[in-house]
Amino acid sequence: MQAWRVHRNGEPSEVMELEQADRPTPGEGQVLIAVRAANINFPDALLCRGQYQVRPPLPFTPGVEICGETADGRRVLATPALPHGGFAEYVVADEAALLPAPEALDDAQAAALHIGYQTGWFGLHRRARLHAGETLLVHAAAGGVGSAAVQLGKAAGATVIGVVGGPEKAAVARELGCDLVIDRHGEDIVAAVKEATGGRGADVVYDPVGGEAYAKSVKCIAFEGRVVVVGFASGAIPTPGLNHALVKNYSIVGLHWGLYNTKDPAAVRACHDELTALAAKGVVKPLISERVPMADAARAVQRVADGTSTGRIVVLPSGGTR
Repeated sequence: MQAWRVHRNGEPSEVMELEQADRPTPGEGQVLIAVRAANINFPDALLCRGQYQVRPPLPFTPGVEICGETADGRRVLATPALPHGGFAEYVVADEAALLPAPEALDDAQAAALHIGYQTGWFGLHRRARLHAGETLLVHAAAGGVGSAAVQLGKAAGATVIGVVGGPEKAAVARELGCDLVIDRHGEDIVAAVKEATGGRGADVVYDPVGGEAYAKSVKCIAFEGRVVVVGFASGAIPTPGLNHALVKNYSIVGLHWGLYNTKDPAAVRACHDELTALAAKGVVKPLISERVPMADAARAVQRVADGTSTGRIVVLPSGGTR
């Protein structure tokens, strides 16, 4: 089979190599899956760089989520078992963790419904307890993770403020349904949030960026607000001032969705049922900006790493348009 493999750590476009490889062999409790679509996530870039919390042995294949087909014909969502990731024609995954692909979504959309939307749902509902009528501030609102949070926030009845970088991404965020879009390249995030909320601030902040985004968020957080720390796409991990959290009476909550797979798998399945229902109603629909053939995967991962993409880029191993 064809598979992208990483033999040394570095930038995706420099270290990902398309090779012929043996199909992975399922272990106990695992199943072989033919990959129909593999969604690109920022962790794929971190895996290539050797900066992710999981460091598979070299060489490995990146790709942390796929939509695929089992030998008995089931269309499923899966998180492949590293080091045999999703940028390949076949993967193995734990049978118990497979989720049925929503019928309302095509392969590329279904592949993108998994990690990003699960992260958004757990972050907004389990960790932040977002309520209808509250104001949600989403950083990187036009990106893969942010766009999911925007849709889920609107579905929950929140007023959603999206922060983006540049006019192209601002247009995408508006199309996603943001009530207000702030372009961080030319606008003051803190002033804009305070003006939009009558000085109150955002009730919930969804932050997959870190760095300066976090620093500005806590300057415009509401009384009893909640900052959901999702990731650090900026590369800068903030150091919270706990005295500031105390004085302004807000909460800082972390969200590591992967832990739910081992700590509370029933909650993951319940979340998937909820997301499937929302997709069937058309309330949420992953924003797929590009569907690329296998040969273009390395360049696509690099664009995600560089932060120049919008929505989701999905790799189609067959070269089709599913």
